[in-house]
Amino acid sequence: MNRDEFEGKWHQLRGSVKSKWGQLTDNELDEVSGNFELLVGKIQEKYGQTREEIERQLDMLVTGKMV
Repeated sequence: MNRDEFEGKWHQLRGSVKSKWGQLTDNELDEVSGNFELLVGKIQEKYGQTREEIERQLDMLVTGKMV
């Protein structure tokens, strides 16, 4: 996934991220502010998913193929 593309679409993706990973708070999403690495870290902390799985799911969100 193109990280620039993710950061550019952050405002559109934020709702989908919140829907998919509902344990993330609005404050955490504000902190992330489109930073891919920070988002992956927050999801790992809350859900214990592997980096690869998170990246795959985020890529599907960016491309519109919701998981």
